[in-house]
Formats: sequence, C-alpha cells, structure tokens
Amino acid sequence: MTKQEFSGVIPILATPFNDDESLDLASWQRMIEFMVGLGVNGVTILGVLGESNRLSDHEREALIKTAVATVKKRIPVIVGTSHSGSAAATYLSRMAEDLGADAVMVAPAKEPVPNDERIVEYYRRIGAGTRLPIVLQDHPASTEVHMSAPLILRIVKEVASVACIKAEALPTPTKVRALREGLSRPVVILSGLGALYAPFDLDAGSDGFNTGFAFPEVLMALVAAAQAKDFDRVYALYARFASLIVFEQQPGLAIRKEVLRLRGLINCNRVRHPGATIAPTVAIELASLIRRTLTNMDITKPIQP
Repeated sequence: MTKQEFSGVIPILATPFNDDESLDLASWQRMIEFMVGLGVNGVTILGVLGESNRLSDHEREALIKTAVATVKKRIPVIVGTSHSGSAAATYLSRMAEDLGADAVMVAPAKEPVPNDERIVEYYRRIGAGTRLPIVLQDHPASTEVHMSAPLILRIVKEVASVACIKAEALPTPTKVRALREGLSRPVVILSGLGALYAPFDLDAGSDGFNTGFAFPEVLMALVAAAQAKDFDRVYALYARFASLIVFEQQPGLAIRKEVLRLRGLINCNRVRHPGATIAPTVAIELASLIRRTLTNMDITKPIQP
C-alpha cells in the first residue's frame, strides 16, 4: 500500500452475528460490497468494533478469507492483529498476510509497569515478522496505553513498515499536529473515535478517517471539503451530523450495530456476550434521531450529505 492508498476514508467494519452469536457471513459480504460501492479507500476488519477479542482464530480466518474474496483487490483490506503478546500479534499478522490482507492494524498492550522500550520492541518484532504495512493504532480508551508523540515518532523512525498512524488519543488535534510536525518521513495520519472531533482533526492535518461511523458518505464529504480547503463546508457538514455522530459514539457497539441493521447492511444487531445489544428505548431514540437528521432519506442506499 502507498501513502495515497491509506488516505481518505477507511471504515472499521462491525462483525455481524446471527441471533445465536454465530458468524453471519452473508451480511459480512453485503456490508463489504456496500462499502466498495461507496468508493471508500479501504476497509479495516477485526478491530475493536469488529469484536476481535471475542473471536476464535478459526472465525478470524473465515472473516479474513471472506473479506479478501469479496473485495477482489478493488480496495485494500486492513486486518486488526493486536494482541497482548508480541509473538501472538506477529502470528496473527502473518495469518492476515497469508490470507491475502493488504495491511495490519496494531495497538500496543498494557503492561503492569509501562515501558516505552518494550512498546518499540513490540512493533519492531511485528514489523520483522510480516511484509505487510502497519497501521499504528494509538487508542488509550481501549488499550490503557498512553503513547507520547515522541514515542510514536520514534517507532515510525525505527520500524520502516509503519505506514499510517491512527490517532485516537485525546486531545486528538493536539496529537495530530505534534505528529505531523515531527514526522521524519511521509506517513499518513488518520482520525478515529467515530469522527467525534472531525473538523478539528482535519484542520490539524489529519489525512482522513479510519473509524466505524455508520455513514461513511458523511466522512467522505468531510475529507473532500478539507482537501478543497473549504473549511466552511467542513464545519457546516459537521454541524448537521454532530448529533448523530455523538449519539452513535456512546460506549459499546450496540448503537452502531443497530444503525447498520437499519441501513440493511446486517441482518441482526446482536453484540457478542458479554457485550450488550441495544435496549429497546435506545433503539427508539436512535430511529427518531435518524429521521430528524436524514429527513425523507432512504438510508439503505448511499446518502448525499
């Protein structure tokens, strides 16, 4: 993958389950085809939204194989391969490579005594163990690992296969600026966190979004406006969709999965136990918010922001 291929909008995909929590590969294929049809710049699978920590290796293999076979090299497929052990993360990265993935996304694991040297070595070992580019994910909310900008810049300098930084440490605009100013070579910086801070991240130098917001069309419009230096439109788009972005980004995966179900992309909104599926009252609130935000729009089809 080149720098250009990482830029833009690369949605994080939810893993669809049937009501009995078995994999729903038909929905998986349908969702991937929808994303390809939108013209996104890639897809990331088996991230936090993909409930990767609740999947067996056999299920991971099935999901990667199906994604690669469905995409057919039309866009890049990035696979989350984070693990608390360096050897296991390297194994998962090699599995992704062997199954035809185009890149891997890796976040560090929490240690009893924080140690920057071990984090650098973690990425170094994974980089040596696979030929795939690495998306370095900086997401303290899930990892409880706080990487400073100098540490990330050091990893980028010492591990040549790190080709993208997913910046999700608050405050994100400050971190994006520090990384952008300190990079010693071209590396893409993408924003996450459901696009909560979209206009501020773009203004700070983010190249786009790598996140699970269930309306990637909105993110694509934001990126296009930012690339055109039309920040009046960036802020206007964000103002229009902010309520939906904030509501969807509440803790857990239930709301986002329900949006995907309402869009006709997955058959069931089931979240794997012990994760909670959406409560009926929240589902009603969500449906009302979508109606107000996207009045008279058929959300099962690509929307025009």
